Amino acid sequence: MTLLELRDVTKRYALGRLERVALRAVSLDVHPGELVAVWGLRRSGRSTLLRVAAGIEQPDEGVVRFDGRDLGGRGPGPLGSALGFCSTRFDQAHGTTVLDHVAIGRIARGAGRNAARSAASGVLERVGAGHCMGFDPRELEPAEAIRAGIARALVTEPRLLVLDEPTSGVDLLERDALLELLRSLADDGIAVLAAVGEAVGGADRMLAIGDGQLRGETVPEHAPVVPLRPRRAEPSA
Repeated sequence: MTLLELRDVTKRYALGRLERVALRAVSLDVHPGELVAVWGLRRSGRSTLLRVAAGIEQPDEGVVRFDGRDLGGRGPGPLGSALGFCSTRFDQAHGTTVLDHVAIGRIARGAGRNAARSAASGVLERVGAGHCMGFDPRELEPAEAIRAGIARALVTEPRLLVLDEPTSGVDLLERDALLELLRSLADDGIAVLAAVGEAVGGADRMLAIGDGQLRGETVPEHAPVVPLRPRRAEPSA
């Protein structure tokens, strides 16, 4: 079953009297429980692809469907809590702690404060950011901010999680841990679509994008990927 479908999607931006084509007739399917990585250089179109897929921006041409519904020009509203977009930007109006910011997604959908905070606490623990609950978001390290952003996206129990460069600015060990987290979320049935700056292991499929066009699709074992670091052997008893 296809959860997210893009068909012949084109996106343009006006640059004064000029025009830049960010996406050129892009077609893409994402299925439940699948981790799909889109990789390319800067200005390749990878971030635009994610924003269009998430309903944040609308295509100039083509169709975007979520669970069979044509999103048209309606924006992300029709998706409700079914789609989670990971952002590491935290609006101070939503609270002073990471727990406050994660809980706001549940509160916005009618949950009571205590129930929302309980759900937020559980999700933060799930993504490995339980120790950050009482932190001011401005104090977070890059990897902590990414995990908190993932928790905020997950607190409404979405069916699709979209992330733009979730491994940017982190060291190799943290990168591997974040990729393993995304893999585990997909294994739990969530569809995951992530843009990355390098081809990495752990995805079900990797899509190469350049000049706004998908250049190829492959499975990780057939791609020149940056593999996960091998786990250290457990010490013998």
